[in-house]
Amino acid sequence: MLFPYSARHLRDFVHTHGQDPAVRRLLDEARQVDGGAREDGPLVDTLLRWIQEDRKIGALKGLQGLLWEEGYRRGDFQGHVYEDAARRLREWHGRGLRLYVYSSGSVQAQVSLFRHTAFGDLTPLFHGYFDTRVGGKKEVASYEAIRRELGLPPTKILFLSDVREELDAAAAAGLRTGCLARGEGPPVDPGPHPVARSFDDLPL
Repeated sequence: MLFPYSARHLRDFVHTHGQDPAVRRLLDEARQVDGGAREDGPLVDTLLRWIQEDRKIGALKGLQGLLWEEGYRRGDFQGHVYEDAARRLREWHGRGLRLYVYSSGSVQAQVSLFRHTAFGDLTPLFHGYFDTRVGGKKEVASYEAIRRELGLPPTKILFLSDVREELDAAAAAGLRTGCLARGEGPPVDPGPHPVARSFDDLPL
């Protein structure tokens, strides 16, 4: 839902907010990736192509995060969170566990999603957020960087994902892993990683 929304509204968003400092900075970053100064119109064409190609480019993710936040505030949609996830996150937070998000979406997009859910604002439950500025999610070095940032032994960190390559990278960095496989969509290959069908299956 979010990616089609950004594809539909990105051109109007840039036209309306293109002079806002945060938006202008991200547009300038995108120009550098694209190879030089260009007018906003052709640059938006490039951004839309990146969306279609699912490119993990920081400037694009930042623009999507700002656009989605506007959509959340207008009530165009809510952040999708499963009931068991919201309930268990609250339980774990109450027990003093430190909760973090690592996503290919920007930190802004992560915060917006968890702030606008059917279960209320979940952002107070999290200690922090990581995006691809720390590195790609299939790269071992990214999880090593996160481990250093958290200041914890790797065996004290549990990383959850439904993507085998991400789990493999986290395990190679020494982290504990769990494969979330709800049985929705294409089959998930867990490899050697423990499988949970919901957050209720996680032994925490």
